[in-house]
Amino acid sequence: MSETPGALAAEGGGDRGWAPGADPLVRGVFALLVLACLGAFFLTQRLKHTPTPVQDFKRTPRFSPYPAGHNKLEQISFKLDRAEAVTVSILDGSGVTVATLIDGYRVPRYKQFSLRWNGRRGSAHGYSLRRTPGGRAYLVAHNRGPLSPPGEYRVRVTLRGQGRSVESPQTFTLVGP
Repeated sequence: MSETPGALAAEGGGDRGWAPGADPLVRGVFALLVLACLGAFFLTQRLKHTPTPVQDFKRTPRFSPYPAGHNKLEQISFKLDRAEAVTVSILDGSGVTVATLIDGYRVPRYKQFSLRWNGRRGSAHGYSLRRTPGGRAYLVAHNRGPLSPPGEYRVRVTLRGQGRSVESPQTFTLVGP
């Protein structure tokens, strides 16, 4: 039985472009794609194991600065992977800054830093250092603007030395009267 060129191609014996005479440009592009995929894999693995600059965010899920409120101050805390001058801001649900608690305050590395927000708008006019009954220190920002409206808020920590900002993964709620 004689084989025709069409029969060879149907049985898998034809030239598919990867024979020794294949186009060198196709081979080069394929090799570059394989190398790019390998590079992306190793970069992703490294990023997965790099600690985030702001760690261990904690906050009170709900607070009410009004006279009848149980928690009158929002409790915020976090750790940094290295000592840094930070600015801590409160953002409303649409991402607009409503309050700045500290600006350029030096926070040590790997130590839980705690501060409180009284629910008022604007930049803090100083702060006071207080201690919990257990002896842990925290800062209370003295914001004097009008009370922020009830709603969902988020914390932003700006790392001045790194030129970047990190927002808290979870929101908290300011509850009305």
